[in-house]
Amino acid sequence: MQEWTPTRRQVMLGSAAAALPLGAQAAADGPATRPAPDDLITRVVPATGERLPAIGLGTFQTFDTLSDRGRERIREVARRHWRAGGRVFDVSPLYGRSETNLGDFATELRINDRMFLANKVWSTGDHLWDDSHAAESLRRSARRLSRDRPIDLMQCHSLTNVDVVVPLLHAWKKEKRVRLIGVTHHDPVYYDVLADWVSRAELDFVQVHYSIHTRAAERRVLPAARAGGTAVLVNMPLEKARLHRIVEGRPLPGFTAGLGIETWSQFFLKWVISHPDVTCAIPATSNPDHLAENVAAMRGPLPDQDTRERMVRHMETIPGFDRLAAMPWYPGKSYAGLVSRSQAALRARSPWWPS
Repeated sequence: MQEWTPTRRQVMLGSAAAALPLGAQAAADGPATRPAPDDLITRVVPATGERLPAIGLGTFQTFDTLSDRGRERIREVARRHWRAGGRVFDVSPLYGRSETNLGDFATELRINDRMFLANKVWSTGDHLWDDSHAAESLRRSARRLSRDRPIDLMQCHSLTNVDVVVPLLHAWKKEKRVRLIGVTHHDPVYYDVLADWVSRAELDFVQVHYSIHTRAAERRVLPAARAGGTAVLVNMPLEKARLHRIVEGRPLPGFTAGLGIETWSQFFLKWVISHPDVTCAIPATSNPDHLAENVAAMRGPLPDQDTRERMVRHMETIPGFDRLAAMPWYPGKSYAGLVSRSQAALRARSPWWPS
């Protein structure tokens, strides 16, 4: 891994932001929305100087539920995330009921316009350069999320229609429809393209899949973000429960005890956020207890470079680690929402399905 040195822009903004509040934090009215503790690990967003907690909350599949019981669980996840000092929530129109559910919970907690909301647009149009579909997606997202002010971060989801969407995002930012803009991808096959967009598109954020197992972002994406003063959101830091499946029943290694690591979630997440180019990791969960483990990673010491390398070497001794990418997402779990329902319906109709 290359040694990290801050850019001049990062040094200046980091110094200016030292006294700033957390990005979306404001005075609270009740126990569900009390101010965040001041001992959180936070990172500066270079484009604005605001600080964000290093652990956010993703919503892919986990927040796509229709049942009352499922909604109650993820309502508690959202509540605990905010109470623990979490401020970053990442969502997408692609995630079924996730936008609607998060919007409902944010309204109940009275945090709609105080959380740092990262959303996405996945859009083409009726013809090339037609932005009507994207514009409707933005309006629909604002309605679902009961958002009265501009969405904090709008991202081109998985580089879809990127040649059109990135200029459109810049237009939305200029028009104050959104505050910040970025691009995302989760598949390392596309990382060279992702890094090229980070290098040339004057983006505020890039979102990328990065974990103790999937470290390909270190080659080009993270250096490109560092060079351009681009903030980094990390998706799949827990590999969608696959890392936990591999270490199930195994004790933590003793050499991380001094870092306050008490769970495997802390082990994996502290490894990710200890990279100096990472702004915020956004693990997803529908389990309130797992949420508590995740947010605990944004307190206490972080591993240094030697310890990070030792953590990787330890994982490489665990059977199955080298085959993690072939495992299905969320092993042993199921999410009965709009996405899984639509997937099952198409699978029943189609004579071919990817293996």
